[in-house]
Amino acid sequence: MQKEIANRTDIELLINKFYDKVKADELIGLFFTDIIPVDWKKHLPVMYDFWENTVFGTGNYQGNTMQKHLHLHRLSAIQSNHFERWLLLFNSTVDEHFTGSNAILIKQRALSIATVIQIKIANMDKSN
Repeated sequence: MQKEIANRTDIELLINKFYDKVKADELIGLFFTDIIPVDWKKHLPVMYDFWENTVFGTGNYQGNTMQKHLHLHRLSAIQSNHFERWLLLFNSTVDEHFTGSNAILIKQRALSIATVIQIKIANMDKSN
């Protein structure tokens, strides 16, 4: 049953379901399992904070998303098809579980974030 993204519990459900797909994905899963093996007990709460802040403006997230992705790119190039898959999995997970204005908002923010990271990666590659 689809519903509005209304609170942190909804964010946690979304992120858990999304990363279940990511871990199993043949194209982008390796970024999380092989290139930088993720400690999921640490990573997931950070992602909950990030996306809760993104939707509800809680101020809970204290990390540096850009630096983490630039570091990952230095280890193994993140290409446009990786971002496309990430967005496909993210958006499909949102659509499977949620509807309404916050579902639209989180998908728009995901696209914006992916776009900015891709631009920063391209700029980093040009300067190297």
